[in-house]
Amino acid sequence: MTTLIATRSELLARRCQEAIARRGHTLLTQKRAALIAELRRLGLEIAGRRAELERIAAAARQALGRAVVADGPQAVASAAVAASGTVPAEVTSRNVAGVRVVELDAGTAARAPGERGYALTASTAVIDLVAESFEAELDALLDLAAVELNVRRLTAEVTRTTRQVNALEQVVIPRIAAQRRFIAATLEQRALEDRVRVTRRRVRPA
Repeated sequence: MTTLIATRSELLARRCQEAIARRGHTLLTQKRAALIAELRRLGLEIAGRRAELERIAAAARQALGRAVVADGPQAVASAAVAASGTVPAEVTSRNVAGVRVVELDAGTAARAPGERGYALTASTAVIDLVAESFEAELDALLDLAAVELNVRRLTAEVTRTTRQVNALEQVVIPRIAAQRRFIAATLEQRALEDRVRVTRRRVRPA
């Protein structure tokens, strides 16, 4: 504190710095609130999607187990190889308080029995049910993937923004405010001393 240069220009500079820091603190606090609100919304969404995925996955595994017992592992494996394919997807993004969040627009994995690649004469209804179940699981997984990614991104940004808010609140603003008060007090003390000297000169006897 004692190394500060107590001048009017320095006092104005500290006032300006403090005002900027406080505005930054307000903006970052608002940004953090917006991010947390989006996280809460995604949290509700992700909970529902995870529960749905778990339900669909359990049904798919049950169907697979029945197919292995009914048709044998070789027939199931052969159908799985023949049914392999791709799912088209388009990734877009939107801005949430300065953070890019992903929107995944994926095509459906569900196909008609004749579109799965294996011969219908070599398949059974049990294998068709397995394919249908795992296609539904893939659709549910794609629905969840973008939400999971966004939750991680937003969580990291909330953490970073909180550090910035705390730094401004606990270090930067108090330091600048203390410097401003010190300079103002020093200038006030100098002004008082000047007034005292002027008064003494006026009352000094001739």
